[in-house]
Amino acid sequence: MKMTLLDSLDHKPKELAFGTSGLRGLVADMTDLECYINTRGFVEFLLGSKNIKSGTSFGLAGDLRDSTPRILQAVACGILDSGSKINFLGFIPTPAAAYYCVRRDIPLAMITGSHIPDDRNGIKFYKKGAEVLKEDEVAIKSAVANVRQQIYGQPVDELFNKTGELLKKIELPPQDKTAATDYLQRYIPLFGNNSLAGKKLIVYQHSSLAADMLVGLMKGFGAEVIPVDRSEKFIPIDTENITPQNQAYFKSLAAKFPDNFAIISTDGDGDRPFVIDQRGIFHRGDILGAITAEYLKAQVAVLPISASDAVDTYLSSLGIKIVHTKIGSPYVIAAMTEAAQNGADPVVGWEVNGGLMTGSDIKIGNEMLLALPTRDAFLPIFCALIAATQKGCKISELFAGLPQRFTQAGLLDNFPSGTSQAILVKYAQDSEANHQELEKFFKSEDGFGKVTGINSLDGIRITFTSGDIAHVRPSGNAPQLRIYSVSDSQKRADEIVGLALAEPNGILRKIASSA
Repeated sequence: MKMTLLDSLDHKPKELAFGTSGLRGLVADMTDLECYINTRGFVEFLLGSKNIKSGTSFGLAGDLRDSTPRILQAVACGILDSGSKINFLGFIPTPAAAYYCVRRDIPLAMITGSHIPDDRNGIKFYKKGAEVLKEDEVAIKSAVANVRQQIYGQPVDELFNKTGELLKKIELPPQDKTAATDYLQRYIPLFGNNSLAGKKLIVYQHSSLAADMLVGLMKGFGAEVIPVDRSEKFIPIDTENITPQNQAYFKSLAAKFPDNFAIISTDGDGDRPFVIDQRGIFHRGDILGAITAEYLKAQVAVLPISASDAVDTYLSSLGIKIVHTKIGSPYVIAAMTEAAQNGADPVVGWEVNGGLMTGSDIKIGNEMLLALPTRDAFLPIFCALIAATQKGCKISELFAGLPQRFTQAGLLDNFPSGTSQAILVKYAQDSEANHQELEKFFKSEDGFGKVTGINSLDGIRITFTSGDIAHVRPSGNAPQLRIYSVSDSQKRADEIVGLALAEPNGILRKIASSA
């Protein structure tokens, strides 16, 4: 009996998990073989669901992690071996690659781990013209499982060695630079003509794919732009986990450039925005989304349950209808689509991380902003800067116009997924017994008061008589347990997160022990 490919491997392959933003995993587990199998499986899913025909072109792009070029090779090989073609878009922001593919009605494979550390990476797949939704996952997993069985059962061949490394090299086609150009043209007609003339903007570049685009666009809008701190090493900065070190850095930039109008940046792949006011204060994505929805004159705003209740209060005062969803762009996109189908116009949505999605075409002045139902960091940054400019106010004053509820977020990394799920199961029910149990961890002497309710739409969102909110939720694509807080002061919001994350006996660790 001939040795199979699986028999020849010197390790037991670890299958990649499918989260809210595609496949994610440790780089060590994202072998060429595993990436190849998942790519082949995804193409089989597209063919089987008649989303594409054989021979369809695939968009392919990547971020700036050290592991991305290798994974690009494995994914490219999987695409080509499935009978499809490749449009190589280069190393450009995820929303830029998505915009190119949505407008051309072709699928996309984006190699990125977004904001997570460099020892991890991911593959974000798009169907023809749209993101993958939760309803697609079962069929995708089934197609991947079928391909896995076929590949593992094949006799040893020349494609992979015993470590799962791809032996042949794919020569990618020349980069199609129109993807980047098209993305820039999405904004230039809307916000050009010296709309930010006289404003000094600091662009924190780090290792973001958006670094040069942001600088070029801001200059095109008439601003004085100072790019700072470009990094050759990947920096995993996360809009939902602003650390004390991040906060100190932002304030140091504000002190270094005291006449700045704002400090702006994005995460690694350009779908999470950073808008930092002239004082060096970061403003979270859910509040930024509210400002953007107002600027775009949205009729319906779709946002996850983890957003600050200040957003609800503010948008309601503007007559904007609010729809809450589970956390993750697939849920937001599905709800945006439903709202648009029911006649709402315009429709926007966003996540607490700030990634903004447009569910319909939106007229701005005499120009039309075409719909892009995937996370985008650029649009909310521009809307905030231009809204403040048009109102003649500082960025800090723009955000001060919203109800003053304050938020913070943080996480425990390398947190066992099984423990996270046990917590959700144990405390999902909004019962008096669970209220009393949770009060043992969120104690009155720590300022929480009694538990008044538990919302388990996504994670467990706990409200207290003090007015505080603590929202505990596992990450959908990494072994992390997140905590979101809402309170009447930033100090208290920070304190809640600090109490939750304290090691070794913080609130989250104690809850984990009980579960």
